Amino acid sequence: MMKVMGAVREPGGSRGVRGGPLRDLTDPGTYRAAAYVLLTLPVGALVAVLLTVVVVGGLLTLPVLIGAPALVGAVWLVGALGDLQRWMAGVLGISFARRLPASYAGVLAWLGAQLASPVTYRTLLFHLVQLPLGLLCWLVLVTLMIVALMGLAAPAWALGSAVPIVWNEWTVQPGPVAVAGLMLVGLGTLIVTAGVLNLMGRMWTRLAAALLPLDAGDEAARREVIALRRAAGRVALGDDLNATLGDLTTQACAASTAARVTLHARDGTLWASSSSDAWTDAEAGPVEEVPDTALPQPGEANVLPWPDGGLVAVLPVSLPASAGTLEGVTLRARYRPGVRPGADELAFLLSIADHAGTALHAAQLIERAGARAGEQERARLARELHDSVAQALYGITLGAKTARATLERDPARTLQSLDYTIRLAEGGVSEMKALLFSLRPDALEEGGLIAALTQHAHALEARHGLQVHADLRREPDLAPDVQAAAYRVAQEALHNVVKHARAAQVWVSLVQDGPHVTLTVRDDGRGFDPQAQGRGTLGQRSMRERAAGAGGTLTVQSGADGDVGTTVTLTLPALAPLTLPARGSA
Repeated sequence: MMKVMGAVREPGGSRGVRGGPLRDLTDPGTYRAAAYVLLTLPVGALVAVLLTVVVVGGLLTLPVLIGAPALVGAVWLVGALGDLQRWMAGVLGISFARRLPASYAGVLAWLGAQLASPVTYRTLLFHLVQLPLGLLCWLVLVTLMIVALMGLAAPAWALGSAVPIVWNEWTVQPGPVAVAGLMLVGLGTLIVTAGVLNLMGRMWTRLAAALLPLDAGDEAARREVIALRRAAGRVALGDDLNATLGDLTTQACAASTAARVTLHARDGTLWASSSSDAWTDAEAGPVEEVPDTALPQPGEANVLPWPDGGLVAVLPVSLPASAGTLEGVTLRARYRPGVRPGADELAFLLSIADHAGTALHAAQLIERAGARAGEQERARLARELHDSVAQALYGITLGAKTARATLERDPARTLQSLDYTIRLAEGGVSEMKALLFSLRPDALEEGGLIAALTQHAHALEARHGLQVHADLRREPDLAPDVQAAAYRVAQEALHNVVKHARAAQVWVSLVQDGPHVTLTVRDDGRGFDPQAQGRGTLGQRSMRERAAGAGGTLTVQSGADGDVGTTVTLTLPALAPLTLPARGSA
């Protein structure tokens, strides 16, 4: 749905008042219009001569079979000269979407497509009206310029001439007052000429915008589909919000007739723009000065006239239906004078705005997930400290009190208490080191997976009295995220040993065999029936998800008959070795 709002007033008055009667003389658009009008007559004459010669020559030579290729060339010439006209329209500040390359299927297929396309006939109509209309513009401008120059040059030809001016029975000898009046007439005519030039520029702009655009059907649909596909891929990537929003505005501008597309926050702050250079106030005015009353409702687009003669389309940026809306966040498309967006283009821009809302929503979800992950990590840290270090400190306190109470009457028991206290202290230190190692984000990168597993094994031995047999050889060739997954799986497996297995010994091995790295955690405790538990407990599901996320596989072997133990095996892909080129090779 498109709503056209009322005209936006400029601060300090309307467009006609701002700048006064000399505005057209200082407006850059006036001189662009003058340059275009000067080109219309020679270009129109050239186009008329070329088309007339080719068409007439083709018709006259049609009986000798030479005319058929000439007429086909005339059809091609209409399109080629149309591209010239579109390029020349850039003098007026009009930009047209580029023609997408089409597959070539033969001369007849191409000729049929050209004759069936309305672009060919609209372009031909522009060629036909350009010469007479350009000639009319030239006659009007030449007349006005002669009057203006005669008036402004009155001191040279009137005061310096001794020959009186005779008109019917009247004989006039110009004096200073008459010369001043003639100069004022010349100045006024010059101002009128500037206004007429500006009016001609608007006329040619509207004519070019109406007849020269490429087909707004299939061509525009192809551009919009490509832009939406790229936008969806960029949003799905979502690596950088600012880059994503900037790319969305660039895709929207490239696939539409808008001269600039921007994204603005609730307070009007510019978030992203399709162009790096800001429009000057003389050309387009500040895009940010859109009043609050122009903000559209969700699913609608407001198209407002702008003081420079162009338009600005204001579209809402909405979040997905389940997440609400972004009130006040808008996508704005600026159009040059003479260019008006259609309903299909506004629907396309609304889709881009929805993609921007999806990108913003994804950024919000990532931020919330990060905050939630921080909360969960703090809860895990508190749990680990309570289960390990806090308990160790409590045991150390009890052991120290017992040693002090039995120091004089039972030295042997005092020695046992001190040995117990020392073991608890060593275990607490090892567990604290392991905990700090796992909390540091760069710990695995600096120390490696072997160091992390060694620290964890020492903590298990000291805290829980387990006998850990570690077969940890050289550091495996794993990517950083795969290293982190392997460490978390080992943590969870050893935690299950302590919590459920009631084991006395644990074997931990990490071996790389060619393209595979195998991590094994085996205990001699009581087992369980993996089939009876389906996919296992929450810890097992977490280990399987981490393994799958790292591109590996996880197997759990156990049994419920006696102390058969449990074996957890994680197989991960190793990094491919770098192959250096042979010396002397290119």
